Amino acid sequence: EVHLAEYGGGSVQSGGSLRLSCAVSGYIYSKYCMGWFRQAPGKEREAVALIASGDSNTYYADSVKGRFTVSRDNAKNTLYLQMNSLRPEDTAMYYCASRFSSNGLLDSCSKVPSWYVYWGQGTQVTVSS
Repeated sequence: EVHLAEYGGGSVQSGGSLRLSCAVSGYIYSKYCMGWFRQAPGKEREAVALIASGDSNTYYADSVKGRFTVSRDNAKNTLYLQMNSLRPEDTAMYYCASRFSSNGLLDSCSKVPSWYVYWGQGTQVTVSS
């Protein structure tokens, strides 16, 4: 069983920054996909950023490219999302998710939320104008 716990959300003004963290505990897969997803009220959950265990490549949604950075610290079993130049439209509940990957490469990681098996409880990000 994999357990994910996000923290670091909060309320900021437009243009501000936040760093989200996702602590991984329990069983640690050697090959995995991990990602940050968000869901705003009345909208579907969407992939924001993806990363794989054995790949330096990353995926970003067009809406966050150049502003958000996903990274991982394998020694701490933690996934991060650095969010800069935040906008009101970034307001959402942010979740981290993971799933075992066959090859640990980004091309094996789906952008579809339902593909992921393990989810954290979410952390709220609110950006005011």
